[in-house]
Amino acid sequence: MKEIRIHARAGQGAITTASLLGHAYFLKGMYPYAFPHFGAARMGAPMNAFVRVDSRPVRLRSQIYEPDYILIMDATLMRGFNCFSGLREDGVAILNEKEAQDLPKLKAKQKLFTVPANEIALKTIGRPLGNTALLGAFCAATGELSLDFLFEAIKKRFSGKAQEANLASAKQGFEFIKGTRS
Repeated sequence: MKEIRIHARAGQGAITTASLLGHAYFLKGMYPYAFPHFGAARMGAPMNAFVRVDSRPVRLRSQIYEPDYILIMDATLMRGFNCFSGLREDGVAILNEKEAQDLPKLKAKQKLFTVPANEIALKTIGRPLGNTALLGAFCAATGELSLDFLFEAIKKRFSGKAQEANLASAKQGFEFIKGTRS
């Protein structure tokens, strides 16, 4: 089973991110389970969303404490929380950050990728909602999903101009990571 933890602030699209990721895994033929966790429901409050995926139906319903993958949608969350807590020995973290600064030291096999997802979203979507750019980066950084599965999930969720913009955002997030890895 693979476990993914998403750190965000309420209103940044973490639930949509988990839903899209879960749907992309479903299209791959896997069994996903995506769910949010938040306290007071106010815009800007720290919250988490989670995705579990397996080749068999997922029955575990608790929060994720030892994720394989972490997506951090807002780098300011790292000031008050240890977003990397419990990241597995060979885990991968993807951070929405223009320039990496004040990053924690990771273990030898752990990897951290930074992507300017909000900047990509501003150019493609017109709003600083970098969730689909982060998901494109997730596909490139982890190799867990092909971009085609993510595109199909985006097409199912959005229509018209929003669909086109989010597809472009995901593609640019993917290409950004591929460009930094080559």
